[in-house]
Amino acid sequence: MAGFSAFETATMSRALKLAERGRYSARPNPMVGCVIVKHGEIVGEGWHEKTGEAHAEINALKSAGDAAAGATAFVTLEPCSHHGRTPPCADALIEAGVGQVIVSMTDPSGEVDGDGMRRLDAAGIVVRSGLLESQSRLLNRGFISRVTRSRPFVRLKLAMSLDGAVAMENGESQWITGPEARADVQRLRAESGAIMTGIATVLADDPSLNVRDQRFQIPSQPLRVVLDSSMRMPADARMLTLPGDTLIATASTVDAPEGAQRLRVPAHTDGVDVPAVLGELAALGVNDLLVEAGPRLAGHLLRERLFDELVIYQSPHIMGSRTRRAAETPSWTALADRLECDIIDARAVGHDQRITAKALN
Repeated sequence: MAGFSAFETATMSRALKLAERGRYSARPNPMVGCVIVKHGEIVGEGWHEKTGEAHAEINALKSAGDAAAGATAFVTLEPCSHHGRTPPCADALIEAGVGQVIVSMTDPSGEVDGDGMRRLDAAGIVVRSGLLESQSRLLNRGFISRVTRSRPFVRLKLAMSLDGAVAMENGESQWITGPEARADVQRLRAESGAIMTGIATVLADDPSLNVRDQRFQIPSQPLRVVLDSSMRMPADARMLTLPGDTLIATASTVDAPEGAQRLRVPAHTDGVDVPAVLGELAALGVNDLLVEAGPRLAGHLLRERLFDELVIYQSPHIMGSRTRRAAETPSWTALADRLECDIIDARAVGHDQRITAKALN
């Protein structure tokens, strides 16, 4: 990369790997890693493990000790400059006497947005930025979406047969995909601040919408969100008995059943105003939203382009014509009307195929 040496690039890559260790625990804060180098050697490193606890720079400075003086700090996200639950990291770097700070990307939130780097520069510290920026933006795409678009990064998950079926005509659907694919969905859930579905799915399947895989050390269960325009949520729904919070997004004035909270949002011809729900979830600090829904809600998200990424688990079997489709999409009559997607990734997950795509239009 122009302007940065191979050693600097490798060191920032190490900082990004450290940042990824907070994938399941840092939310709603961004994932951040920091590596401190002096005379070509790593003298300290750290990452942000959990909200309310020390940030990556503080952990790295503690690891480096006195060796931080005159050193170079590699940080995946611009050091914060404001007092939140923890003091400003920019001030900590200044007090430690580092000589240079290399930042992968600026913090787009209104609380920082360049102020951290300006503070470092004013203190006489050399500041350089842009190293592996695209990788940093990908790592924290949910955080970036929340603070710049006031909505989470929305992943729409679908599981289907080769011929696009999600259930038999009578509703039978367990299990279309194999155990490896279902385990992979647990990973998607663990990465998410919230999981959203529609009331039709709750009434048909009574899902748990939780993370059951103990491999993922999450600080708390993702927020469960049910779109329910007329408050049909059953009082004995399984999710209401499980650890974690459940939010019913509704236009109804009826109280939510015990174990859930009501979120009043405007009505929509298809149920509730989904963009309004997304805005409310962003205000609650949700960076990444996973949608596991039936054909109606899935079709609405596809039709209105209210998703950022599609994750499709496709099982190698044919279920026939007397089946239920993955999404209720419009009756498009011309190829020009279709929703064109770009496949980002495709790989085998057990006997199934996982396809990750984004919309192009």
